[in-house]
Amino acid sequence: MIHHIELNVSDLKKSREFYAALLPELGYSIYQEWPEGFSYRNGHSYVVFVQTAENFLSRPYHRKAPGLNHLAFHAAAPAVVDRLAGKMRGLGVSMLYEDRYPYAGGPHHYAVFMEDPDRMKIEIAADGGIESEV
Repeated sequence: MIHHIELNVSDLKKSREFYAALLPELGYSIYQEWPEGFSYRNGHSYVVFVQTAENFLSRPYHRKAPGLNHLAFHAAAPAVVDRLAGKMRGLGVSMLYEDRYPYAGGPHHYAVFMEDPDRMKIEIAADGGIESEV
């Protein structure tokens, strides 16, 4: 089990708006808040978001470079994935693989993919592949 994940973000305000729209729908609640960051918790695990120091902002994140590729969160049901997909589209979030939604991860993987404000890929997945819908 993961204890916590800490992410440096380029714009704390934008990241806070994005994750405040997303994480409570997945069972996370605000856990910690301080001037340079915040965190959300679900059970024993939590995700921390910290403002990147000015002298490190010139080197942007890219998921295809060495390091973290993406974060995947579990949704309780396909309906939660659908609700979040609609909500995030409505907020103008950059959605990924729309032409293959909700099976961009394959026929047995019900998910939506998007980018956070730093262009990190975020996946919301639920059990509910094609065979489970029949």
